[in-house]
Amino acid sequence: MRDNTRHYRELFLEDVPLMDVRAPVEFTKGAFPHTVNLPLMNDIERQKVGTSYKQHGQQAAIALGHELVCGKVKAERVEAWLDFARKHPDGYLYCFRGGLRSQIVQQWMKEAGIEYPRVVGGYKAMRGFLFDTTRAATEECGFVLVGGLTGTGKTEVIAELDNALDLEGHANHRGSSFGRRATPQPAQIDFENRLAIDILKKRHAGIEQFVLEDEGRIVGSCSLPLELYQGMQGYPLVWLGDSFEGRVERILKDYVVNLCAEFVSVKGDPDEGFEAFAAYLQKSLAGIVKRLGGERYQRMAAILDAALDEQRGSGAVDLHRGWIEGLLGEYYDPMYAYQLQSKASRIEFRGNHAEVLEYLRQRAKR
Repeated sequence: MRDNTRHYRELFLEDVPLMDVRAPVEFTKGAFPHTVNLPLMNDIERQKVGTSYKQHGQQAAIALGHELVCGKVKAERVEAWLDFARKHPDGYLYCFRGGLRSQIVQQWMKEAGIEYPRVVGGYKAMRGFLFDTTRAATEECGFVLVGGLTGTGKTEVIAELDNALDLEGHANHRGSSFGRRATPQPAQIDFENRLAIDILKKRHAGIEQFVLEDEGRIVGSCSLPLELYQGMQGYPLVWLGDSFEGRVERILKDYVVNLCAEFVSVKGDPDEGFEAFAAYLQKSLAGIVKRLGGERYQRMAAILDAALDEQRGSGAVDLHRGWIEGLLGEYYDPMYAYQLQSKASRIEFRGNHAEVLEYLRQRAKR
């Protein structure tokens, strides 16, 4: 097992190209970076083989698999595997446990002229290795959190530190009610795998003290690993401050100007992109209507609608400051003030962007 663990480390540290021969439904639930799904069987074929296995046993299931994947279908899949191998001669293939499916793919590739290695233990073993990587870090490494009111630029601090773990980046979400991006979030397992590989690479580089943004358990639809989240309830805290005006401008840039451009880029059409962006902001505000209360929600929704109308017509974004200021002053800041009461004893430093960065860099040298 020790040799296998060393091999898994090398695969992830070196970003080795991987060919996942599991069915698409398995791949969608979770895979690894630098991986391409080139299945032995599609979802329907896999389901039929699984049913045959349950009803008639392994040999019948294998026979059915060969019957389903033969002739032109088999030739096309083999060619796809060979093409991957030619493009990535340093790569590996895997199935769920490193068993029958990957062995069949290996054999068919060998018969076609290319010997290609498979990962012993397959997806399950590699997934277990990454799970252990995160768990070990929570037991063996030091952590500090960056906290602060909404809009202080915590994510910007994280981006400038070599020893930071960008939870929101890995989750592709800003972590708030308005935090969704124009592109979808990863599957839960993909999020966990990305985070674990980030930890693995940083520890390999000698980093044993990590900086995290203070987050809740859920970042959009992605849940933080339990051990990490539990640790975050006791980690020391560095508090980032900024002026109210500075926070409003940062939110205006990130959540209006940049996010609108992101939607336009993804949609490929300015009008379609803007309408998707506008609908997103309106839906996000509606999502906290119960916490805002009816009167306050109606007031802020009216300001938002007017701001979107102006932006739609002229491109100007000035009116957006109205609802941003309202949300900060009437909703987010009071909420943070309440939460801060339970965290105050853990704050070991307070400062602005430059001061917090300098403190955290010096702290990492201790």
